[in-house]
Amino acid sequence: MTKAALEKPGRWTYADYRTWPEEERWELIGGEAYDMCPSPSTTHQSVSFQLGLVLGNFFRDRRCRVLAAPVDVLLPSSDEADELVDTVVQPDLLVICDRGKISERAVRGAPDLVVEILSPSTAKKDEGVKRDRYEQAGVAEYWLVHPVDHTVFRYALMNGRYGRPEVFGAGDAMASTRFPGLLVVWDEVFETGSSEDSSPEPDSRMTRSATSRIGP
Repeated sequence: MTKAALEKPGRWTYADYRTWPEEERWELIGGEAYDMCPSPSTTHQSVSFQLGLVLGNFFRDRRCRVLAAPVDVLLPSSDEADELVDTVVQPDLLVICDRGKISERAVRGAPDLVVEILSPSTAKKDEGVKRDRYEQAGVAEYWLVHPVDHTVFRYALMNGRYGRPEVFGAGDAMASTRFPGLLVVWDEVFETGSSEDSSPEPDSRMTRSATSRIGP
């Protein structure tokens, strides 16, 4: 199926999605196909890597798994077969604690934590229809990371709704609402540290090191 055909109006399912060329990256939200081109920027990928290290270190030797894009996450409306699911997303990072949701082909069901690192071509979707789908699916915690302006919006599910997000930025440390003990120091993720001349005093470095340790 050609790219032009994919851009035609229509309602698509996972069965259609699996026939599309592997070199093209798409997401389905409510049956609508969203093109994920162009490829992410180097800044996007650097933030994804650094944040993946934080999550990987925290969840090492724990039952939850950390996965990174590209991996298909199916968000069914009810108990329909995989092929009939019309929402298939590829979060930048996700944490799954119910390993029964994970197969070799995909993840089926809501992750416990989803991280989307915004790009100009995906920001509107990630902040709008995709956020709404994560809310409907029951994703407990959703982080929207702006890699250029160093801003993070954290949504936490309460009574089935996200409500207003909490906002963090460079210089902030953010504790997870879903996972006690998971702390993200955003200066380290965004790599906003200065040169040696402006480094913190030794005591400050020791304090930062102590507060940024993740896990046992």
